[in-house]
Amino acid sequence: MSDARSSESGFPIKGVYTAADLPADLDSRLGEPGDYPYTRGVYPTMYTSRPWTMRQYAGFGTATESNARYHQLLRAGTMGLSVAFDLPTQMGYDSDDPIAHGEVGKVGVAIDSIEDMRTLFGGIPLDKVSTSMTINAPGSVLLLLYQLVAEENGVPGTALNGTIQNDILKEYIARGTYIFPPKPSLRLVADTFAYCRAEVPKWNTISISGYHMAEAGASPAQEIAFTLANGVEYVRAALAAGLAVDDFAPRLSFFFVARTTLLEEVAKFRAARRIWARVMRDEFGAKNPKSMMLRFHTQTAGVQLTAQQPEVNLVRVAVQGLGAVLGGTQSLHTNSFDEAIALPTEKAARLALRTQQVLAYETDLTATVDPFAGSYVVEAMTAELETAANELMDRVFDHGSAVDAIEAGFQKREIEQSAYRIAQEIDSGERVVVGLNRFQIDEEEPYEPLRVDPTIEAAQAERLAKLRAERDSDAVERALAELRAAAEGDTNVLHPMKAALRARATVGEVCGTLRDVWGVYRPTDRF
Repeated sequence: MSDARSSESGFPIKGVYTAADLPADLDSRLGEPGDYPYTRGVYPTMYTSRPWTMRQYAGFGTATESNARYHQLLRAGTMGLSVAFDLPTQMGYDSDDPIAHGEVGKVGVAIDSIEDMRTLFGGIPLDKVSTSMTINAPGSVLLLLYQLVAEENGVPGTALNGTIQNDILKEYIARGTYIFPPKPSLRLVADTFAYCRAEVPKWNTISISGYHMAEAGASPAQEIAFTLANGVEYVRAALAAGLAVDDFAPRLSFFFVARTTLLEEVAKFRAARRIWARVMRDEFGAKNPKSMMLRFHTQTAGVQLTAQQPEVNLVRVAVQGLGAVLGGTQSLHTNSFDEAIALPTEKAARLALRTQQVLAYETDLTATVDPFAGSYVVEAMTAELETAANELMDRVFDHGSAVDAIEAGFQKREIEQSAYRIAQEIDSGERVVVGLNRFQIDEEEPYEPLRVDPTIEAAQAERLAKLRAERDSDAVERALAELRAAAEGDTNVLHPMKAALRARATVGEVCGTLRDVWGVYRPTDRF
């Protein structure tokens, strides 16, 4: 049979695979589940003892509204919360800053101070849930607010479980919510590693993200190559700051997408684990097995959802979630079918969670570990992706480092070329998207999306005015001055940052203090 199709990463998919397509050293490439090189999964029993963590990404409007959604999700059986923040919060601005106008509460929840964080997690047992926060440049600020609220409720930092994304390098490549130049940004990441090791030891201090690069158009090979190259940069930054690799590497985690191309996605996850294990053992000398384990969260591919015939997205999300589970994810968020139109409704969010529950409890996916191990096609694809990703990582490091490659625009150019190729294939009809370029219907059914209250911005401004009038302004100023001094020196900035937030300094004031010292990154800058 002839090669009729190519994978998203560009290698041919054969019509038939045989034993001749398996790598000659398959046994050593596989290992056992829970053992190096972790191709078959990072834990010996994987889902046979308990399923993956089912997270649902939520956050919109006010902290009160988001808190109500979290309680709904917990009642529906969610095991972990995943917080979306609005753009002003992601960029370190308060809701009443002129630059925030029109964006408050739009793509996530607005968090300006410890008071908003108290409201966001009101009535939620922070010692029993795992919380993931999609926040990068001000990731340390939001983590400290979370820790402060937990402490107010009698929950010590040692009892907290969760993740901050805290992955600034992919912002320069694919997303754009950066604040500071790369050098101080990497310092802030390393300070967070050191702080959490002592104060919040169960917390995952970074979620190194390929998801957003994939959403920008990266192929599966590009997604894992550029993500793992960024991971290498973070490890180097932590080592340069004086941390020992086995002191921080066990808390590194990753974040990938799951597309509808199920076989390639399963192979992608398996290849990524194998590459990371080798890098950590052979290049960085890690001894602790947990330092070599690539643990990751997966989100189904929002970019593949369509506004046309949105109910079809339920099928897409189920297939994407299946790929993530077969690939061995540690936690999963399944997108709601209406996310291509607006923020998810309560019913749509519940259906997305039910999708995971069907996979976990009605199928036999959790009965055995790595069911595709030894599959002719999946093992061949895993080897192909491993080779392609390693070659791309070498091209990144040919520039010197991931940061040097970012400065040269390498990753961004490669992703744009991939995105253009996919767009051309969709436009020509070569790549079928059901409901978009084939199997259309003449008239779409009416749909009523969730809408954000436009008065949120004014309400947040009122809360901020009240906060500033009631707090001890002198205490805030002293705390911010101590933060400034730490940022100008080389001591860990998270300790004075926590003191400022406890004194009710705002997110914008804390980030503004660091902006004054470290500056703001612009794409035309050279660093």
